[in-house]
Amino acid sequence: MIEQVIKVEFNKRVATDTFFMGFRCPEIAAISRPGQFVMLKVSRGVDPLLRRPFSICGVQGKDLVCILYRVVGRGTTILSETGDGEMLSVIGPLGRGFELPERDKKALLVAGGIGVAPIFFLAQAMKGRDMEIMTGFKSSGEIIEAGKISDPSISMSVATDDGTAGYAGTVADLLKAYLDHNPDESSYIYACGPLQMLKSVVSIADDRDIPCQVSMESAMACGLGACQGCAIKVFSREGETRYYHVCKDGPVFPAHLLDWKIT
Repeated sequence: MIEQVIKVEFNKRVATDTFFMGFRCPEIAAISRPGQFVMLKVSRGVDPLLRRPFSICGVQGKDLVCILYRVVGRGTTILSETGDGEMLSVIGPLGRGFELPERDKKALLVAGGIGVAPIFFLAQAMKGRDMEIMTGFKSSGEIIEAGKISDPSISMSVATDDGTAGYAGTVADLLKAYLDHNPDESSYIYACGPLQMLKSVVSIADDRDIPCQVSMESAMACGLGACQGCAIKVFSREGETRYYHVCKDGPVFPAHLLDWKIT
């Protein structure tokens, strides 16, 4: 884990209320893995006091770390107004990332909304391997194109809830349709997105006995496991109640470890 003051190289809008930021930090860039995140102080002052968590979206060259975020509150609104060259404090990389599948398995990368951030980083790390990328958004205006934030050679299928672009339906529906057309394929699923989307993806994976890893989204105050604010229930056959912490034990988990009765 590294704490540094970094310089913002760019901070640009890439879709409706969605921004792509890059900052120079060779120390974090060198050790970051897909699925990990950083805790970023969104202003140079004390207001807001707490840092915000952001999945690492990719690493460019040897020193440029990229994040992707959607404006949803005061903290991200302040961050969206950050100009090139400004200095911010960052801690990272934090958390446990994805584990890559065996070479004989096709990786199915499934992302919903801003969940594309760690999925694009994973796709970058798996370049040259057999994979299929599926992304889902509410409407065409929210689509985050891979070419704007990642390797332009990465291709992806898109689903929109309102049918304004790509497949008409959810990204879980798109995944199910793909698997129905490729029933004999040896696959491994990686997913990140809203909870209800993850529940649907995990259900599909369970029905087909496909290994699945999920990156969980959670509000975090510290990112280090000290505040206990990101606890998530673990599935236990013994009937005992146990919890993991998304920031320290995750954010990436084997899907079968989690209790999906969570609301």
